[in-house]
Amino acid sequence: MKNREISLPPVPAVLLAIISVQCGAAIAKTLFPTIGAAGTASIRIGVSALILLLAYRPNLKAITSQQWKIVIPYGLSLGAMNLIFYIAIERIPIGLAVTLEFVGPLLLAIAGSKRLVDYCWVLLAAIGILLIAPWTNDRLDPIGIICALLAGAFWSGYIVLGGRISRIMNDGYAVTTGMLFAALLVLPFGFLDSGLSNLTPKLFGMGVALALLSSAIPFTLEMKALGKLPPRTFSILMSLEPAAASICAFIFLNESLNLYEILAVICVVIASAGSTLTAKK
Repeated sequence: MKNREISLPPVPAVLLAIISVQCGAAIAKTLFPTIGAAGTASIRIGVSALILLLAYRPNLKAITSQQWKIVIPYGLSLGAMNLIFYIAIERIPIGLAVTLEFVGPLLLAIAGSKRLVDYCWVLLAAIGILLIAPWTNDRLDPIGIICALLAGAFWSGYIVLGGRISRIMNDGYAVTTGMLFAALLVLPFGFLDSGLSNLTPKLFGMGVALALLSSAIPFTLEMKALGKLPPRTFSILMSLEPAAASICAFIFLNESLNLYEILAVICVVIASAGSTLTAKK
């Protein structure tokens, strides 16, 4: 029986991935008090790897040396990005962490841009990010800020490497193989942190939901999109992340949006739609 491939167009795939990730972040936040950031990241990546293995069953022996050279750092970037981001949101608000994390992809978008209109969309997205960031919060943890920025750097690496591997390797196989290496990187931290020793059947069930929403589903969707979208367009589309994080926080964590956050949502939506409409075919 052949595996069923996801056939969504690239732009809807990215948008669905964003929604899925932010819903998963809300679940992750509830697990931190019991199993910690490293334990939560371990469950997310570990279960995701198992799910993808069952779904795609890649033949690791058939992977070429050229593919290994890209899929291994792709997977390590994926694991580091998730682990460090969870450490960040354990210390600072999710909206701020996502905003700071986006600095990496935003710089990547600027570096890859050659047209004036692209700079305009990047500038509009940057204005939205500035509006949504709670810069006046005097309880910010410096480690959390550094981790969020570092997660953004790994996110940029994930975008570049994901685009390369998607052109020379089956999407599902690439995500699955990459997730295996992400798990190899993250799982030791989960055991060292001792958070996994507090697992219960209920918490494990939440971990499975987290893995589906935050890793298995969105990374597969993003891999599909990365093979069809240039890194610049993908990066600006991902500017919806800070807005989506704030909306999910409002829905799941009862955090209301102020005027600046509403304006930020409008800015990033326009920037994302504009970058898509004006992208070269």
